[in-house]
Amino acid sequence: MIPDFRVIALFTQILFFFQLIIMERPFIFINSAMSADGKISTKERKQVRISGPVDFKRMDELRAGSDAIMVGIGTIIADDPSLTVKAPVLRENRIKAGFEENPARVIVDSKARTPPDADIFKKGTGKRIIIVSEAAPRDRISRLAEKADIIVAGRDTVDLTQAMEELKKRGIKRLMLEGGATLNWGMFSAGLVDEIYTFVGNLIIGGKNAPTLVDGDGFLERSSVKLELINTEKMEEGVLLKWKVHLDK
Repeated sequence: MIPDFRVIALFTQILFFFQLIIMERPFIFINSAMSADGKISTKERKQVRISGPVDFKRMDELRAGSDAIMVGIGTIIADDPSLTVKAPVLRENRIKAGFEENPARVIVDSKARTPPDADIFKKGTGKRIIIVSEAAPRDRISRLAEKADIIVAGRDTVDLTQAMEELKKRGIKRLMLEGGATLNWGMFSAGLVDEIYTFVGNLIIGGKNAPTLVDGDGFLERSSVKLELINTEKMEEGVLLKWKVHLDK
């Protein structure tokens, strides 16, 4: 008997959503733009415009469809992003659906170095969450607690697994990770990434010290993370790649 592939596809989708329900952490995906040689910024860690308006619109839609957006402290210090939803219609749709106009904005910041005047606090409404370690100075935590919810996870550095469980307890089911490369490494090495969306642009940046999508210590060959290609799409002067992460490595 030839299987009905529509039934198989439906069963797979049901199984996927069931797994999301029972997971002790959010569904987590990375969205990033990188050069053709895999760099996400210059050797000076300065942002480079890699994609154009079509990809920016796609990213904005991903933000609007997420419960939270997360970055590392390095991204906050280097780029000072607001992490807000830009399109008014997307913000309005979130409000109509009963949500804040912006997803929760989350910073992984082991030593509580987030500047109190960062754009994340000045632009847009919505919840802010800062995840620190027990080693963070108390006075810094107190200052940041006036502007954001604080999660303490881990002794010297943030325990990312514990942190993600805490986010799930706060109702965050879909988490968009926007880097940087060090945080991406931490999330991959802890087995916490489900999918990756990367726009690969038509430029070469180069530089052995320029950040890639994932930096950190790196995996050995036998322990490297395996991916399954979900979809490819030509977009503007580049290509959008969508990957599923095999968490069993």
